[in-house]
Amino acid sequence: MNVRLFAGTVVAFGYNSMISRLPSRSLRRAYLRAWLGSFGQDVGVQTDCRILNGRKVHLGARVVINFGCLLDGRRYSINIGDDVSIGPEAAILTLGHDPQTADFALVGGDVHIGPRAWIGYRAIILPNVAIGEGAVVAAGAVVTRDVPKFAVVAGSPAKVIGERRQDLEYRLSYQPWLM
Repeated sequence: MNVRLFAGTVVAFGYNSMISRLPSRSLRRAYLRAWLGSFGQDVGVQTDCRILNGRKVHLGARVVINFGCLLDGRRYSINIGDDVSIGPEAAILTLGHDPQTADFALVGGDVHIGPRAWIGYRAIILPNVAIGEGAVVAAGAVVTRDVPKFAVVAGSPAKVIGERRQDLEYRLSYQPWLM
């Protein structure tokens, strides 16, 4: 048995089944700061978020991850820039299967989300995708390919439906009590 793999599984189980459900933002933050690959200043991760292989998850400053999200860093990295808002129950996946292979082979790749991107409610970002700076992924969108800077995408598969203004200056600060 691989000791590192076993230890990582125990750490993930501890967070996903217990710590992520506690209403203590301080305790969740301390656990994530020790476990994740990087954890920026003033990050807010709400309750019931599930993280697979935290060592491959990198969060920039002031990232807001709403309740019920899934961050899948099992084999590849997730890199999230500063001031990114991720809506409730969104999924960021880095690993899947190729349905066209006889052996159901694993396929995947890193996911990069640029600064000030906004990921909507129940959006799904598939492996090997880059979301550009300031881009918006609409609620329920399924992102299968790269999203340009400041583009607004929607649908399944996600397609560009508009453009976001480029003079963004905001800094996120969302720390709801008991979330």
